Amino acid sequence: MGWELVSVDPDLGTIEVAFQAGPQFTNPMGMTQGGFLAAMLDDTLGPALVACLPDGQFAPTVDLHVQFLRPAPPGRFRGRGRVVRRGRTMCFLAGDLFDGEGRIVATATATAQIQTLTGPADS
Repeated sequence: MGWELVSVDPDLGTIEVAFQAGPQFTNPMGMTQGGFLAAMLDDTLGPALVACLPDGQFAPTVDLHVQFLRPAPPGRFRGRGRVVRRGRTMCFLAGDLFDGEGRIVATATATAQIQTLTGPADS
């Protein structure tokens, strides 16, 4: 999907990324299939948090709620994500996905769990 970092502010917990969805991502109606839009949002929200974490930590998504707001023709999309609340181990994230015309096509909230990388013997 061509993930591209546009901007990130670790202090604010915000990120903007871009994606490119070609015709191979469309449904029978010629619109970008919702699963790809959800993946784009997941790939927007997670990095907003990861940019705030120290080396050695990561944060897999525990749940993701997506609302599809309008049909999304293939093309360039921009995702804007933010950390809503960061706890010691659980974080709440939110974000929006915009089409090439700047119209919001989907929105999402997610929960992520902060984890520390461990060596192969510890897993």
